[in-house]
Amino acid sequence: MNLSHITLAQLRALVTLEETQSFTVAAQRLGRTQSAISHAVRQIEEAFGGVKGKTIAVLGLTFKPNTDDMRDAPSLAIVPYLQQAGATIRAYDPEGAKEAAKYLKLDFSKDAYDALNGADGVVLLTEWNEFRALDLGKVKAALKQPLMVDLRNVYRPAMMAEAGFKYVSVGRPSA
Repeated sequence: MNLSHITLAQLRALVTLEETQSFTVAAQRLGRTQSAISHAVRQIEEAFGGVKGKTIAVLGLTFKPNTDDMRDAPSLAIVPYLQQAGATIRAYDPEGAKEAAKYLKLDFSKDAYDALNGADGVVLLTEWNEFRALDLGKVKAALKQPLMVDLRNVYRPAMMAEAGFKYVSVGRPSA
């Protein structure tokens, strides 16, 4: 594209249009993200029958597995909300604990089962392979009640029902 014939006014208009479009796209993404986080928090609160006074194991803090990247991680909004609502959070992330500690004030566990031990239930926020391979018998034994809110749809509802869990996932029937 040859821009040599464009006037300064036309260039300003073009830049303003492009900036406006970028801002609109960013706002739409933020709106979808905020809506998804609000929905996730409601699911957690409903599953736990309210979170005040509850200890919640959170598995996964990073925005995706196999990284310590916290940019746009749902945990950055969900964990503080749950804490403000009166929950105690025990968290584990295979690689992201050090990075997450820069943004979140919570108890970090040495492994998934340590986070689960004595918790009222578990919320799965990142789909690490390690979490796909959890021994559901050990998970159930570690929790006060067999409750999992799976915000990444790692497990199948029928399998979780068969294992004796109250299981809540995204966009699928609960078990």
